[in-house]
Amino acid sequence: MPNTAPETTVHVAVGVIVDRQGAVLLSLRSADAHQGGLWEFPGGKVESGESVEDALRRELREELGIEVIRSSALLDVHHDYGDKQVHLDVHVVWEFSGQAQGLEDQPLAWVAPQALAGHAFPAANVPIVDAVQQLLNGSAPAGS
Repeated sequence: MPNTAPETTVHVAVGVIVDRQGAVLLSLRSADAHQGGLWEFPGGKVESGESVEDALRRELREELGIEVIRSSALLDVHHDYGDKQVHLDVHVVWEFSGQAQGLEDQPLAWVAPQALAGHAFPAANVPIVDAVQQLLNGSAPAGS
């Protein structure tokens, strides 16, 4: 018998937003959300027919009020939480316009890469933290 269950993997565009000083923007998940109360890298679901880049631009505009100018792919993360599977398509946002604000009333924090480990993240974000720390290696990138 064919599997008629709906697709359970959620495809998410994730932005590792880096400012001129090399700090990374984190957003606190709402307490009532999946993995609520934990810090995350901003982003959201990729809609059907939408490219990851378009989804990232849309989500960061809606959630933070910023416009992506320059970004690059960092890594893909596939994680199974048991009740939900996620595919995180992670991009570094090297340049953006506007000032990040929590437009959905979510707390935000700019964090130095070496201080990321001091924040509680969903399990799927752990490889992102490792990749960001290796990439930025404590030095500020050009631009933003």
